[in-house]
This record gives sequence, structure tokens and C-alpha cells, in this order.
Amino acid sequence: MVQQVTTKPTPRQRENAEGVYFVIHPSFSKSNAVRLYGPEAEMPEWSGSYMPDEATRQFSQRMHFAAWRMSRCKDDKSKSFWKQHYLNMRDQVVMGNRKLVFRAIRRWMPPTNHADDMTSDCHIVLIQSVAAYNPWMGIRFSTYAFTCLMRALSRLSQKMQADRLNRSVPLETLTGTQFDPFSLDPDVASSLRLDEFLGDQCTILSAREKLVLIQRFCLGEKQSAGTLEQVGKKLGLSKERVRQVQARALDKLRAVLA
Repeated sequence: MVQQVTTKPTPRQRENAEGVYFVIHPSFSKSNAVRLYGPEAEMPEWSGSYMPDEATRQFSQRMHFAAWRMSRCKDDKSKSFWKQHYLNMRDQVVMGNRKLVFRAIRRWMPPTNHADDMTSDCHIVLIQSVAAYNPWMGIRFSTYAFTCLMRALSRLSQKMQADRLNRSVPLETLTGTQFDPFSLDPDVASSLRLDEFLGDQCTILSAREKLVLIQRFCLGEKQSAGTLEQVGKKLGLSKERVRQVQARALDKLRAVLA
């Protein structure tokens, strides 16, 4: 007996021996299923460089049917036949919706030197989105995939920021809230390169936190670092408030490194 589709299908319903995920639909067991979803079925027509949502939905349904049939095959020849049909349908959806990748990257507006890396990673996310998409749930694929891409870009951006910070600042210099640059070895202190994380483009720290770190540890300036009291007088803050802002800023940087 074929089980009904659920919003959260079990792994047995969605993964076959080949490691391919799929959704089981009641229509798969009907006598005309091969005519509706198989290689001989009439393909939806679309023109231009972007696949319409209805065509995407039909290709996705045939992709899941091919994976389901592949899971039921006993001989290698039949399994290879349905696997090829699955890959053909999947590739059609990926190629027809690849503009979503560039739309998401333009929306994210990454630095120019990271755009190529983001494009490559987003194409992988798009392929994963095609494989996981359920065309019977009434959700537009473009909406589903675009959400997956934006989340992936957010994670990728955070990872890139963490990598840059990890290369710029040794982890041991951010241990504890009582960070004292004067206690460091001169060679270690001179290796601090926090310029890019104190700039306007970096959103890890607030404007006040950046200013406190610059004033406290003389980051990017040719002058001696100030004490908590001296920095407080310059910024119109109490000594305790400067300490709190400093501790919060260092905690943020330490969290990114972790």
C-alpha cells in the first residue's frame, strides 16, 4: 500500500538505496503513471532563459517519480534507466532556474572578490533545493529556492568574515575580557590587523564598539593607547561603561572566531 504524502515524510519514504531523496505521491501507483511521468510523457513547453513555475513543478514531479521507480527496480538495467531519467529532469530544473543564483547574489551584494566563490557555492545549494523540493505542496519553487539561497549566503558571509578575522588576529589575543595589548609580545602585538573589521562595511561591531577598540588599543592610529578613564572622557562615557562596551566587542569577535 502506497502511503500518502506528508509534510514531513520519513527517511524511508524519501531516500532510496542510491541516496536519492524523493517524495511518494499516490498517483505513482496508478496504471497511467508512466505515461504521465515517464520519459515518453509530453514535456512542458517553455521559452527564454527562465523556466516558469508550472514547468518547474512538472519536471520536479517526474524527477520524484523516476527516483521512486529507481527504488523499486530489481535489475541494474532498469535502475540505470530510471536514474538517467531522474538526472535529466533534475538538470532541466537546475538549468531553467539558475538565474535565481545571480538574483540572490545581487540582492546580497557581496564584495567583488568573493562573488565567484559565492556563485559556485550557490549553484550547489540550488541543486540541493531542486532535489528537496516537494512540487505537490503548493509552494512556488522560486520562492523556496530563493529562501534557501539567501540563508546559504548569510552562512557563507559569516564564514568568510570568521576566516578573515582568524587570519588577522591570533585567538589567544582575545581570551578573557581583561585584554591588555601591553602584556603581549611585541611581535604578536604588531601582527594585529583589525582594520577591515573596524571599517564601515563590517557589521560585526557597532559604531561605538569600533570606536572604543580604536581608542583603547590604538588600532590604526599612530598614538599611545588610552586607559578606560581617558577613553571615557573623549567619548563622554563613564569608565565602567567603556569597560562594558569593550568587553561586549571582544566577546563578539571571540564568538566569530569560535
